[in-house]
Amino acid sequence: MAAAHTVAPSSVSLGPAVALSCRECGERVPLGPVFACAACFGPLEVAYSTGLRGAELRRRIEAGPASIWRYAPLLPVPADVADRPNLNPGFTKLVRADNLARELGVTGGLFVKDDSGNPTHSFKDRVVAIAVEAARAFGFTTLSCSSTGNLAGAVGAAAARAGLRSCVFIPHDLEAGKVVMAAVYGGDLVGIEGTYDEVNRFCSELIGDPLGEGWGFVNVNLRPYYAEGSKTLAYEICEQLGWRLPDQIVVPIASGSQLTKIDKGLRELIALGLVEDRPYRIFGAQAEGCSPVARAFKDGLDVVRPVRPDTIAKSLAIGNPADGPYVLDIARRTGGAVEDVTDPEIVDAIRLLARTEGIFAETAGGVTVGVTRKLIAAGVLDPSLTTVVLNTGDGLKTLDAVAAGPTAVIRPSVEAFRAAGL
Repeated sequence: MAAAHTVAPSSVSLGPAVALSCRECGERVPLGPVFACAACFGPLEVAYSTGLRGAELRRRIEAGPASIWRYAPLLPVPADVADRPNLNPGFTKLVRADNLARELGVTGGLFVKDDSGNPTHSFKDRVVAIAVEAARAFGFTTLSCSSTGNLAGAVGAAAARAGLRSCVFIPHDLEAGKVVMAAVYGGDLVGIEGTYDEVNRFCSELIGDPLGEGWGFVNVNLRPYYAEGSKTLAYEICEQLGWRLPDQIVVPIASGSQLTKIDKGLRELIALGLVEDRPYRIFGAQAEGCSPVARAFKDGLDVVRPVRPDTIAKSLAIGNPADGPYVLDIARRTGGAVEDVTDPEIVDAIRLLARTEGIFAETAGGVTVGVTRKLIAAGVLDPSLTTVVLNTGDGLKTLDAVAAGPTAVIRPSVEAFRAAGL
């Protein structure tokens, strides 16, 4: 790995963020709307300088608002971010899932981090909130993205709240609920005939075209900042567990960025003296119909071969996940794994979580619960350890995945109810 170069100070003020650093070669560049290293084409990440640590930082966090902005000293956002017009996402419930634990045979404590409680009912509100602040700092007037659904809604809502124009791009065949939620905020919603990967390539081309001037694509040219929002899941989980690391955490994989940033967040908390340094294991979860990372993990490969998605879990249907190789590294380094489940297993897991804990998860939540059950049955995930499972969205967005209706239809009489045998 090449030595990191020094970088001139940036004129942009994003709190403790001081530069962008290449994950591969360490090259540093000033803060700006760039996402790839010019030296090696590796992905750029935000680099920080913060003087707060340990007990002082913990007091500052605990005195903060009940949103991701309590962690502002650890994020690329201005100090007054909580006072700006935004959706204030985060600090969602960490549900102790004792009923589900009994069903799965977990004895060490099972928790569901339920991010369906965010403003647009998915974890994407976290990442978009950070991207909006970067967009403001760089003078963008239009907020955009390529999306499998949840991100489109989050961008539309956040842009409306921030007073920005939005124009988002989605595969043309998304679930109806996600299409409505993306369109209702008044921005432009464009369906592209193709897969998410094709939509994403189109957006990358648009950035270099005069039509894209003044546009901030949250998951392309603003990606280094956007991705940092996922760290707040790690921060919240540890704080809600009493400032301790979970032993095991199961994370859904789309691009893979969420999993890599959760790992980054856990390592940051250790380095800052906020949690005890001890082992933890991270498990990745995919749908069988789009499981290139799981396949590479099982085959012992370091390269993730792209696939064409075919699954009901459309929010995870990214056939060429950008962070796939890093997911493999983290799963192997922490002693975790990457597993997949079939569409019928996803539906069964959605029903299981709803029946046991009253949480109606979208298909991505069905993937994490289904993979958790599969890993326990295979003896890979230790049921005696504290385990956190992520639900990243609301089942109302993916109603087509689960067929449900009245137990019975009867006349309005006690006799009819008795005859129904209920």
